[in-house]
Amino acid sequence: MASDCLKLYFSFNLGMASPASMAARRVLAAASHAGHEGGSARTWKILSFVLALPGVAVCIANAYMKMQQHSHEPPEFVAYSHLRIRTKKWPWGDGNHSLFHNPHENALPEGYEGTRH
Repeated sequence: MASDCLKLYFSFNLGMASPASMAARRVLAAASHAGHEGGSARTWKILSFVLALPGVAVCIANAYMKMQQHSHEPPEFVAYSHLRIRTKKWPWGDGNHSLFHNPHENALPEGYEGTRH
């Protein structure tokens, strides 16, 4: 496999490629240079304003509507025996909260902390 890659690499670099592969290289090289004079910057500018900005607006509207439909009530806490197992205390704080503990989202072994919103 590696020897095939090396042969292919050296054949392209030493000019020993087949005529078909050389023709394909010429077509790709010509295509990469053809758009620079013809106003491709103008095309991309138009595409940005016509497609990209409305697409971002639709995504923002979708996220906003999903947020409005979302219920802010927490799910009922169920103390499963295989979750939140503490065999020893964490080395920070009171030993029961993880380093990036969020009291609104992360439950302790006894349940959620205090009031939730």
